[in-house]
Amino acid sequence: MNFHAIRAIYVFEMARAGRTLLQSVVSPVLSTSLYFVVFGSAIGSRMADIDGVSYGAFIVPGLIMLTLLMQSISNASFAIYFPRFTGTIYEVLSAPVSFVEILTGYVGAAATKSVILGLIILATAAVFVPLQINHPIWMLGFLVLTAVTFSLFGFIIGIWADGFEKLQLVPLLIVTPLTFLGGSFYSIDMLPPLWRTVTLFNPVVYLISGFRWSFYGVSDVSIGVSLTMTLAFLALCLITVWWIFRTGYRLKS
Repeated sequence: MNFHAIRAIYVFEMARAGRTLLQSVVSPVLSTSLYFVVFGSAIGSRMADIDGVSYGAFIVPGLIMLTLLMQSISNASFAIYFPRFTGTIYEVLSAPVSFVEILTGYVGAAATKSVILGLIILATAAVFVPLQINHPIWMLGFLVLTAVTFSLFGFIIGIWADGFEKLQLVPLLIVTPLTFLGGSFYSIDMLPPLWRTVTLFNPVVYLISGFRWSFYGVSDVSIGVSLTMTLAFLALCLITVWWIFRTGYRLKS
């Protein structure tokens, strides 16, 4: 394992985040804070508790997960797309570096930035609503696992995209709607039986449900199912990335 290569890619990507601090950290924290102010403090104080949890606190895991998914995809997709756009990716591919080391550097940096942002938002949420974390180890585990999984997904999007517009296509038209419909602002038990069944086909439901369980010990689906679904998506992303490097899809042409 070439740790020098991994470190070089990782440090470069982390330094890029430092140069774009306003866009990569300040902007998502401010936008998420607006949700806490409006839904947590203003509207949440007038809504009934959900499963014994105040509404303002109930939506915190969903909002953190919403930001985590979007930022993980955005960080990883741009990180690999920009070298493809400028042509510098060929220098990386021609270097004595394996695809595992390339992937570890890019995805590791993207996941690290997303986890840091998620923890900042968690600290920000504590200012607006009372929080409790019943299972802190599980919370961190889900945070890291989700960040790595969707950074891999973003890496795939960055290779698939042939223009800056496509980098935003999947996050805006697919991931964001799935997150809003995946129980970010409500429990799926509140839905009619038919829509509850339909919602269970939404993979984001399992991410949010497992993450919320780590906070309050309540969830829409069992923690085992949530973890299994997350690991299954991680495995699918790893297989896809392996195929991309094996075939050179959109990397060698």
